[in-house]
Amino acid sequence: MKRLFRSRHDRKLSGVLGGLSNYIGIDASLLRILFVVLLIFTGFFPLALIYIVSIFLIPEETDY
Repeated sequence: MKRLFRSRHDRKLSGVLGGLSNYIGIDASLLRILFVVLLIFTGFFPLALIYIVSIFLIPEETDY
């Protein structure tokens, strides 16, 4: 069963988008570009808030 984790290896800031891309099965760079474009077009606040909340709600990936 797949679980959503913040990535420890594919991270730029906190690993949220790296973990989400691994969970969905798409390239992390593509997801980061899409996130930045949506961040600009939505007025920054909604996606930035979701990202910050995700940092605290999504557990970090473990090595075992």
